[in-house]
Amino acid sequence: MPAGPAAARTFPPTWRSRLCAGLLRLLGWRLVMVPLPGPRGVLIVYPHTSNWDFPLGVLARGAMGLPLSWIGKHTLFRWPLAPLLRWLGGTPVNRSAPGRLIEELAEALRSREWMWLALSPEGTRRRLDHWRSGFYRLARAAEVPVGLGFIDFATRRIGVLGHLELSGDEAADMARIAAAYQGLRGFRPEQASPIRLPP
Repeated sequence: MPAGPAAARTFPPTWRSRLCAGLLRLLGWRLVMVPLPGPRGVLIVYPHTSNWDFPLGVLARGAMGLPLSWIGKHTLFRWPLAPLLRWLGGTPVNRSAPGRLIEELAEALRSREWMWLALSPEGTRRRLDHWRSGFYRLARAAEVPVGLGFIDFATRRIGVLGHLELSGDEAADMARIAAAYQGLRGFRPEQASPIRLPP
């Protein structure tokens, strides 16, 4: 995937990003970071098969030095974890009205100066027979690119592989995404969902 131009806003290294990068190295992980193509977008993360993905993702977010936002089930945002999760960029969402949620997130992406929203297109650690389509509909509604975040336990690499602009041809777009993610292994490979949208 081409790297594209550098993001419109840069974030210089800080003690926190250096600390997170050091912790990743100490744990035997290597950070891969293709520059984001602009100030706004949707960053999907695949595969998501284990609870270990979250702390590794937090360290990668810190090491990249990017204020990535992410969404999680509202039931996770309870005391005493809620303040910490919000500080880490989390926003609670109630999935009972998914259509309204897409509209609200698309408006946030359109209106903010800088916003990259990270989410798991699988939506769960369990294996499904397809991805959920929310990330696709959100990126199309907000007219933003999709970044390809990943966690590969086979090579102990984590970060961003590249990005793409969705064409609106779902089959072609998903084929490009599947090609980019080929060969990656989650902590529990059997739990990874096939890279396709529901029929």
